[in-house]
Amino acid sequence: MLGLGAAGVLTAPYLQRGLETFLGAASDRDPTGLTGLLPNGGGFRYYSVATSVPRKGPEDYRLTVDGLVDRPTTYTLDALRKLPQTRLVRDVQCVTGWRVPDTPFEGVRLSRILDAAGVRPGAKAVRFTCFDGTYTESLTMEQAGRADVLVVLKMQDKPVEHSHGGPVRLYVAPMYFYKSAKWLSGISVTSDVRPGYWEERGYDVDAWVGRSNGRTDTPTV
Repeated sequence: MLGLGAAGVLTAPYLQRGLETFLGAASDRDPTGLTGLLPNGGGFRYYSVATSVPRKGPEDYRLTVDGLVDRPTTYTLDALRKLPQTRLVRDVQCVTGWRVPDTPFEGVRLSRILDAAGVRPGAKAVRFTCFDGTYTESLTMEQAGRADVLVVLKMQDKPVEHSHGGPVRLYVAPMYFYKSAKWLSGISVTSDVRPGYWEERGYDVDAWVGRSNGRTDTPTV
């Protein structure tokens, strides 16, 4: 029995990574969304509103910054990696109820990217688009300027995996996880708040954990 217990301890991390890889790959090809109901060892669920999502890497990933800015910019993955990085350890809270505590995120503060672009007077919000071709999100300028809103390159102290929205995703620490858009490809400064994918389907535009969507979860920040 001691031998079996030791074997279980040794093999558990490999089995967990295998399960997460399998569920992530399956969710990319699951038009029903049923794989999103299955738990995995890391506590995350895998959601995608597109039937499939292309994979991007250093050779073809691009992040565009445009709209009401003085200096529209296109970042490669390498250019984002060269910018000053911020690391946060915060809970992830999904509006459906599950939570993953103490999750490390590392990337560039959104406010730094916006400052570099030169936000023009009259700008009220930021709109995010994704290379899945479907998902969108938004934040007010005040929300986007928070120190705990990141353009993320690392999650759980490793490059963001495709199934988690890599190579680059958004992380909005104090809000429900649907605000943290995966597969981020566009940041556009706008004159008004434009509801994102789930807001158009009834979710709150301001998604503060514990203060929106009729939920009373403990705040993540």
